[in-house]
Amino acid sequence: MKVKKAVFPVAGLGTRFLPATKSSPKEMLPLIDKPLVQYVVEEAVAAGIEQILFVTGRSKRAIEDHFDISFELEALLYEKGKDAELSQIRHIAEMVNIFYVRQKEALGLGHAILCAKEFVGQEPFAVLLGDDIIDAEKPCLGQLLEVYNKYRGSVLALEKVPLENISSYGCVKANVISERVYEVIDMVEKPRQEEAPSDLAIIGRYVLTPDIFPILEKQTPGKGGEIQLTDAILKLSKEEAIYGCRFDGIRHDCGDKLGFLKATVDMALKREEFNDEFRKFLEQRLFHSKGQ
Repeated sequence: MKVKKAVFPVAGLGTRFLPATKSSPKEMLPLIDKPLVQYVVEEAVAAGIEQILFVTGRSKRAIEDHFDISFELEALLYEKGKDAELSQIRHIAEMVNIFYVRQKEALGLGHAILCAKEFVGQEPFAVLLGDDIIDAEKPCLGQLLEVYNKYRGSVLALEKVPLENISSYGCVKANVISERVYEVIDMVEKPRQEEAPSDLAIIGRYVLTPDIFPILEKQTPGKGGEIQLTDAILKLSKEEAIYGCRFDGIRHDCGDKLGFLKATVDMALKREEFNDEFRKFLEQRLFHSKGQ
């Protein structure tokens, strides 16, 4: 069955970006001239996703407004003859069918996914987390879907990370199937370095079968008092094969301030309209810093 639906958990409070996120969703922080969440939606659409469900919380209305039609803005752009901007704004509202549901309590990623049960039904589905912006020639989710289409099992996005950083991630023990494909045999949520089974971290892209929902319904809170998706996937692995895809691309951790700054520089340097000037500015700043 083709994967047509994707779930975006966006109910988090974004405390690592306070005070910027006090009244504005973290997902709406601008990376150059687009909010973070738009990059991830565009990735999903490029991978063939037709319907998206945002699992939202309080103070997230800006996300809904961004992907809605803005009649006043469109009328203004039309009157001013700004056709390019008008086309861009219309594309945002029309590129995919979007639905919304509220996660009324902050009970973890697993609980957020469970909120999507009625939307998903009995279909396989994708999960994309907005903190990870993945710059790849082939969409990261598209790479996972290729693995799903071949093996017909749940697929996790994997990335090798330094072991000193592994405690920030879910981590897998896995057998190699091919150069970038693995069969996952064990998972640990945010292990200490000495307890990590490998340096393969789970990144914020998943393709899951609907068999995850009965497990999530019975799932007890894990680390941090939350319903952990990793724990549910580990239980699912006892019933069916779970695969990992070490994706090809550059991941920017935009849930972290330093990662967000790095992403801004990297993405700006790829933009033709100010690549040369911005690169010269960075070189001048670095040269000036070294000379001090």
